[in-house]
Amino acid sequence: MDQQKQSLERRALLRGMGVAGAAVAGGAVLAACGSSDSTVTSGGSSPTPDTSTPGGGGGSSGAEALVSTADVPEGGGVVLSDPEVVVTQPKAGEFVAFSSICTHQGCPVNEVANGTINCPCHGSRFSIEDGSVVAGPAPAPLPPVPVAVDGGEVVRA
Repeated sequence: MDQQKQSLERRALLRGMGVAGAAVAGGAVLAACGSSDSTVTSGGSSPTPDTSTPGGGGGSSGAEALVSTADVPEGGGVVLSDPEVVVTQPKAGEFVAFSSICTHQGCPVNEVANGTINCPCHGSRFSIEDGSVVAGPAPAPLPPVPVAVDGGEVVRA
């Protein structure tokens, strides 16, 4: 009977260790999903927009300036880490913006390339035109951020 009890205790211990190991591994994966990268990438060159002067740049509305229109390439866009916004220019003179947080697991997107906004964590891609999902696993489009052009700046509307 002692041997049977030891066997059961050993199994319970091993099972517990397996669950603990899975929890640690799962935590590491989730931590990778939530990592924050402040890289600004675009569909063309890699500008680093100056957002240090909200409402500046010749605009008169006093709205929060996100990026200069000159820094957003046609057919591409820029990812801003603060605020967490992606500004794109699908067609000449047409500027749209979305949240830069992927709808899959909350990772920040990190680039705009080949007509899509891309998330590095699990490969989700979103349209630069309307933020819709082009490739999953994201379950929903990127939420839109209302913007307008004021002078040579894209500003929050």
